[in-house]
Amino acid sequence: MRITVHVEPRHADNSPCWHAVKPSGKPRFPQSGCTGRNGYAVVCSEHGDVGVLHHVRVLAEPAATEHRQEHRAALAAR
Repeated sequence: MRITVHVEPRHADNSPCWHAVKPSGKPRFPQSGCTGRNGYAVVCSEHGDVGVLHHVRVLAEPAATEHRQEHRAALAAR
């Protein structure tokens, strides 16, 4: 089984946000029903959400890399 770790944009209610947004995080198309992006979650295919919600993507990327490294270290230890 392949384990994947990615950064996922989220709405304020923690649901995924894949809508087009402006740089401010507000929806580009108000009729889309999007409430705007509130943060970014690190999501692991094995563990689900990992850590805390990050308010900017640039802070979430190192957390995702760190979690990937934990999986690699666990595989190497076997």
